[in-house]
Amino acid sequence: MNNLDPEVARDPQHLIVYGGRGKAARNWTEYGRIVQELRRLGDEETLLVQSGKPVGVFPTHSMAPRVLIANALIVPHWATDEVFWDLEARGLTMFGQMTAGSWIYIGTQGILQGSYETLASLSRLEFHTPTLAGRWMLSAGLGEMGGAQPLAMTMLEGVALVVDVDPAAIQRRRRTEYIDRVADSLDEALELVHAAVCERRALSVGLVANAADVYPEVVRRHERPDIVSDQTAAHDLMIGYIPNGLSITEAAEARRRDPTAYLARVHASLGEEARAILALQKLGSVAFEYGNTFRARALEAGVLEAFDIPGYVPKYIRPLFAVGSGPFRWVALSGEPEDIHQIDRMLEREFTDRTDLLRWIRLAREKVRFQGLPARICYMAYGERERFGHLVNAMVRDGELRAPIAIGRDHHDTGSVASPYRETEAMRDGSDAIADWPILNALLNVASGASWVSVHHGGGVGIGNSIHAGLVVVADGSSDADLRIGRALNNDPGIGVARHLDAGYAESAGVARRGRFRIPG
Repeated sequence: MNNLDPEVARDPQHLIVYGGRGKAARNWTEYGRIVQELRRLGDEETLLVQSGKPVGVFPTHSMAPRVLIANALIVPHWATDEVFWDLEARGLTMFGQMTAGSWIYIGTQGILQGSYETLASLSRLEFHTPTLAGRWMLSAGLGEMGGAQPLAMTMLEGVALVVDVDPAAIQRRRRTEYIDRVADSLDEALELVHAAVCERRALSVGLVANAADVYPEVVRRHERPDIVSDQTAAHDLMIGYIPNGLSITEAAEARRRDPTAYLARVHASLGEEARAILALQKLGSVAFEYGNTFRARALEAGVLEAFDIPGYVPKYIRPLFAVGSGPFRWVALSGEPEDIHQIDRMLEREFTDRTDLLRWIRLAREKVRFQGLPARICYMAYGERERFGHLVNAMVRDGELRAPIAIGRDHHDTGSVASPYRETEAMRDGSDAIADWPILNALLNVASGASWVSVHHGGGVGIGNSIHAGLVVVADGSSDADLRIGRALNNDPGIGVARHLDAGYAESAGVARRGRFRIPG
């Protein structure tokens, strides 16, 4: 229900949560059946959900997960866009994205923290500075994922210019204060950007325009952003990337009238943008892809150098993944913001050595508006997650919080995903496409007693390109919850450490030696 809150979901009427066509349930009939079964589920029963449809309630035991979810899994030989979307149109499957179909999406804040961590790492590695003050970024896409970019940039004291062809998307981001200003033209946008850069003042600017028009024009004007990227929903070309020369309405009509011709226009536009990004990269801009399959789509469009643009994970996030750190989140089931603020204060008391974490918590408290149920996210490493979980469970038990807390994470995490275009791109041992790890992650979380566990296909980068898993543990103040937390929140990031150690990352070895698990000798 929270995933489909109008403040959270992109298109709740059609059950679409985010990421192109990522849904929470297959259709409204199946949604109703899921809710009905959740309401009547016993403490020794487990509900199975097959691509957004409840298919059985089985006797298990009190420490088993209450829900097991599989979304969009296709036998590999048939795992293509054409086959999948045909099956989806026939009502046989559902695209669950990552946290849409696993019911732990928390709105733009979920990707905001990942964008913040990526840009913070970029700042340290590329510019050798703790913030991006005096730097500016050009990017595109202000949807459920891309909408985080401008705020992440200003949280790091930098300047962002983000373009989107959809006026409603820009107005929404302005209304929720993810964007500071909306420019009427590229001239005005660049004037605002340059003034803020000169003054080392944080600023985000939105511009209603098409990236395939703006990026080449920026090159023609000899402008050079410090950072350039793209976060359109390029993984789903049919609806996620609007070709230049068409409005949102015109694009919908064009794809209905002639899908093949429409996709040709999309590829042509995406190719123009990609070539402009490569030109800016040659001029000295730091370019990266933020995991939306933009490079692969550009390659399809004939841009042979598309993969000269690096992916953000191997360059900026893998050092975190290697030590079991990733996007950890929690949701106040009371609906009370004060419960989240109480947990914020607990973090400030208990994690005093984590200055980067505490800076994020302070900024999030000041700048993040809750969508749906109040929630928070941060990067937490192996050991920290379990400790946090026990502390939160004690707060529920002692009445410091008004209701239980759902503790989960993004599927985009240290040991839960195989995605050669994103999370597992350029693994040290070449194991990018090995999908055993997310399956082992899900099986381990089931054995550990997580409250619900999910396995998905295609999230983030599209059908045929990833397998990933997620979990949630509910801290309800009970001793049973402490047992679940102690197992799941140790084992879940622990397998991430094991995965990276197996791939040859030396920084994982020290964590593994201190860990509450064994690596076979």
